[in-house]
Amino acid sequence: MATITILGCAHSIPDAAHELTHFAVHGKHSGILVDCGSNPTVRLAQAGIAYDSISDLILTHFHPDHISGAPLMLMNMWLLGRKQPLRIHAPAHCLQRFSQLMDACDWRQWPGFFSVDLHEIPLNENAPVLTNSDFTVSASPDEHMVPVVGLHITDESGGRALAYSADTAPCASISRLAAGADVLLHEATAATNGHSSAAQAGEVAARAQVGTLYLIHYDVHRPDESKLLSEARNQFSGPVKLARDLMRIEL
Repeated sequence: MATITILGCAHSIPDAAHELTHFAVHGKHSGILVDCGSNPTVRLAQAGIAYDSISDLILTHFHPDHISGAPLMLMNMWLLGRKQPLRIHAPAHCLQRFSQLMDACDWRQWPGFFSVDLHEIPLNENAPVLTNSDFTVSASPDEHMVPVVGLHITDESGGRALAYSADTAPCASISRLAAGADVLLHEATAATNGHSSAAQAGEVAARAQVGTLYLIHYDVHRPDESKLLSEARNQFSGPVKLARDLMRIEL
């Protein structure tokens, strides 16, 4: 059975108790980290997750609150003695700028640095991202200010599935990507340019007929939790929960 660990649930401004949105998914043999706006080294340790259990990093898009922690995390992994390769998956726009960011950090000059393999995610619906003994991951493009992908992660041990919206305005491709998923992590920033409200997240969950909706990437500085939940529940009759830092979800 796969385990989802929420490492952060905040939208673009974290606070002392809430990190920027990122999460890990672990199976028996591999671990996937999704987004890296904050340096996850401390959060992984707090969650009891070994840093070298992360085999793959998926970056959904190139915005600071989703990628800026990656250089620090890679440096920490190197200084802690990581040897095994890390695979990084992202849309071409994100991969190019991530490489430029890492070049600014002179990462190719770090002696004994582990191998990093970059893999482009095509901006097609249900594009393959990775397949291993634990997971099959696919992606579909969302609607945001820069190229972005949502994710569908299937646990090969039991067939259950997680869908993640990433940052997006409501769009048909995400409803199709999430169709029938057991868990949907959907952003609830607000009904603004390139983002969705809790009510819109509920609408997506209802159209996709998911099992449970978890709201994530919300404003933790003005948390009206009951309002967020009620807005989503007005649109979706299934279970609705707020994602919280260090929450574990069994898939």
